[in-house]
Amino acid sequence: MKHLFIGGEWRLPTGSETITVVSPSTEEPVGQAPLSAREDVDAAVAAANAALTSGDWSTWSAGERAEAMERFADALESRATETARLVTAENGMPIAVSGPVEGLGPAGVLRYFARLARDTAWEQPRPAASGRGTTVVRREPVGVVAAVLPWNFPQSLAMFKLAPALAAGCAVVLKPAPETSLDAFQFAEAAQEAGLPAGVLNVVTGGPETGAYLVAHPGVHKVAFTGSTEAGRTIAEICGRLLRPVTLELGGKSAAIVLNDADLAATVRGLAWASLLNSGQTCYVSSRILAPRTRYDEVVEAVAELARSLPVGDPADPATRVGPLVSARQRERVETAIAKGRAQGARIATGGGRPAGLTRGWFVEPTVFAEVDNSFALAQEEIFGPVLAVIPYDDESHAVGIANDSPFGLAGTVWTSDEERGLDLARRMRTGSVGVNFYAIDLGAPFGGVKASGLGRELGPEGLEAYVSYKSVYLRK
Repeated sequence: MKHLFIGGEWRLPTGSETITVVSPSTEEPVGQAPLSAREDVDAAVAAANAALTSGDWSTWSAGERAEAMERFADALESRATETARLVTAENGMPIAVSGPVEGLGPAGVLRYFARLARDTAWEQPRPAASGRGTTVVRREPVGVVAAVLPWNFPQSLAMFKLAPALAAGCAVVLKPAPETSLDAFQFAEAAQEAGLPAGVLNVVTGGPETGAYLVAHPGVHKVAFTGSTEAGRTIAEICGRLLRPVTLELGGKSAAIVLNDADLAATVRGLAWASLLNSGQTCYVSSRILAPRTRYDEVVEAVAELARSLPVGDPADPATRVGPLVSARQRERVETAIAKGRAQGARIATGGGRPAGLTRGWFVEPTVFAEVDNSFALAQEEIFGPVLAVIPYDDESHAVGIANDSPFGLAGTVWTSDEERGLDLARRMRTGSVGVNFYAIDLGAPFGGVKASGLGRELGPEGLEAYVSYKSVYLRK
C-alpha cells in the first residue's frame, strides 16, 4: 500500500518513508505502508472538518447515516475472508479467531449502531423545570474524532470507535498501529464502495509520533484510544490540558474466580477463550486463576492440561489455537515476565519456554505458574502473552479481595454451578465487566474499565453517548 486515504481519495504521502509490516510466524515482510508526515495528518484532519461543516455528511439525517453504515457493513462483510487472512498475516492471530472476530465482527458492530442511530431521540423537547416554556435538548456530533488503534484486534477495536462516531454524525481520522498498518485500508475501500461522503473517514498510518501529533491536533475534538496504560496516561494528560474528551480502553490483569462448586471440565473449556484468546494478547483475559485451597492442586493440573492441549503453530492453520506473539520485542517481554516469575519463587506447572520444532516465528509455549502470591509481578503486571498464574484463596471474601487487589479493573470471570452465587460475587468485583461461566463482550452493553484500565465506555447506548455533545435550546411560551 503506497497511498493514504484522505478526503475520500487515495493520496501519495508527503514523504517517502515507509513502515514494513513483518509476519510474526515467518519473520518475513508482509507489506509496506506509508509513514505519514505531519502534513498528511493536517490534510486528514482538515478533510474531516470539511465533511462536518460544508460537506454532505453535515446535512444527513440519522436514518441516512444508518443506511450508509449498513452499506458499509455489507462492503466489509464481502471482504471478510481477505481481511481475516491479512490480520492473521500481520499480527499472528489464529485464523479460527480472526475469521469471526476480525473478518465478520466489524460488520455486526456497524449494524448494531445503525439501529441505534435510528432509535435514538436526537432532539427532545422537555417542559421547563420552572413550568414556563420548553427546552429542546439536542444531541449533536462531538466533531472530528482521532481514533488511535492497537495491534491485537485491529479491525474490531477500530469499529468500536468508528461505528458510534458515524452513528452520531462525526468524522474520523483513523491511525492504526504500525504492526497492523495494512488492514486499516480495508475500511477505506469499503467506505468508498458504500458511498460515505468525502472526509467522513480518513486513514493515516505511522508510529507513535504520528499518533501523538494527531491526538494533540487543534482540529480534533475527541480522542478514542485502545492500548497500553502507559500510552493512555500520556494521551489523558494531553487531552486534559486541551479540555478534550477522551475514551481510553487500556490494560488489564483480570481474575477468574473458580468457586468450590465449579464443574472443572466446563471451567477449563471456558478458560481456553476467557484466558488464552489470541495467545493471551487480549486486554480482558482472565490471566489470574483464583482457586480454592481445597481444590488447588486439582485446578492447577486442569489448567496446565488445558495449556498443554492447545495446538501451537501456524496461525493460518484452522487447527491452531495459539499462534506467535506479535513481535520479537513482545516475545522478549513475555519471556522476561516468565523469568521474573521463576525468580520470585513461582513454580512452572507447564510451558515456560519456546515450542519445540518452531524455529521461525515469535512463539512462546502456553505457560501456567503455580504457587503464586498475588503480590508477585506475575499477578500484578500485564504480560500480554499466554501466561497464567494460579493463586490460592481461603474463602469467597478472600477471593474477592485478591481479585480487587490489582492496579487494573477491566474484566473478570466467576466459575460456579450456582449462577446466583456467581452474580453475587460479580457484584463485589471492582472491574468494568464480569462473565459468569463464560466471557464474551456484548455489543449492547458498555465495555471499559476502572482504575488503570481506562476511562469511559465503548459499545451499547453508552458508547454512542461518548460521541455526542448536548445542546439546550430554551423556548419561552
